[in-house]
Amino acid sequence: MHFVDAKGILTAGGGSFGMNIYRGCTHGCVYCDSRSTCYHFTHPFEDIEVKRNAPELLEKALRAKRKKCMIGTGSMSDPYMHCEEKLRLTRKCLEIIRKYGFGAAVQTKSDRILQDIDLLDAINRESKCVVQVTLTTWDDALCGILEPNVCNTKRRIEVLEMMQERGIPTVVWLTPILPFINDSEENITSILQECVRTGVKGVIDFGMGLTLREGDREYYYAALDRHFPGLKEKYIRRYGNAYELSSPHAKELRGIFQKICRENGILSTPDECFSYIREFPEKYEQMSLFDM
Repeated sequence: MHFVDAKGILTAGGGSFGMNIYRGCTHGCVYCDSRSTCYHFTHPFEDIEVKRNAPELLEKALRAKRKKCMIGTGSMSDPYMHCEEKLRLTRKCLEIIRKYGFGAAVQTKSDRILQDIDLLDAINRESKCVVQVTLTTWDDALCGILEPNVCNTKRRIEVLEMMQERGIPTVVWLTPILPFINDSEENITSILQECVRTGVKGVIDFGMGLTLREGDREYYYAALDRHFPGLKEKYIRRYGNAYELSSPHAKELRGIFQKICRENGILSTPDECFSYIREFPEKYEQMSLFDM
C-alpha cells in the first residue's frame, strides 16, 4: 500500500454523500468492476492507495454542514480490507460521523466490520446506520474461487445475524450473478432464504447478470481460464464484447427473486433500496436545525 494526501473526501449524490477512504482492493474478487480502466488507476489495483488524511477531511466537511444526511462508504473499495486491520481509518471516520450526528451506510464483504459493531450500533441508535453485505454464492468452495481473499458467504450471513440482533438494518447486494457459474435456482433460493431468516430490509439485484468492460473483462477472463477451462470461449460466443451479460436463466431467476421478496416484505428494486439507504430520519433532520 502507499499513502496520499487527498484534496477532498466526500462526493454528493441522491441527497447523501459518499466517501472512499481506500482506492484499490485486496479481496481478489474475479469480477470486480473497479478494475475497469475507466477509473484511471495509475497504480496496481492491489497496491492500495490510502487517503491518510481522510478523517481530517471528513471532520472539516461535516463540521461545516448544517443539514444532516447519510454518509456512505464502500461503493468502489471495501472499507474493511486487510489494511483496515492496522490503519483503522474507517473506524476513525465512523467516529467522526457519529460525533457530528450524521448517519452511516457501510458496504462490505468482510467480517472485519464486526470490529466496529458497537460504534455502528451507537450511530444507529442516535441517527441511522445501514450495513450492506454482498452475497453472490452459497457454495463455499465456489465462493473461495470467486472471492478468494475475504470471508465466505456463511460468515457474512453471521454478520447479518449479528447486525439484526443489534437492530441495525441490513441490505444485501445479490450481484453479480455470473452466467453458467452461480446462476442456478438453488443458489439464488438458498441466499434469499437466509435473507428472509436474518430479516434484511432489502435485496439489490441488477437483472441476474454481470457487467464487463475494459480492464475488468481481461481480469475476469483470465480467471475463467484458470478455474473454468473453456468457459471464456463460451462467453465470447454468446456475449462478444457486450457490457451487460445477463444469465440465460435471468427471467426465471428474477421471478423467483421477486416472489420471495414480495412474500416476505423485502425491498426488491434498486430504487427502493437506494431510497431507503439514503433517507435520513426526519426527526434528526429537524433536530439538526438547532445544532448551530
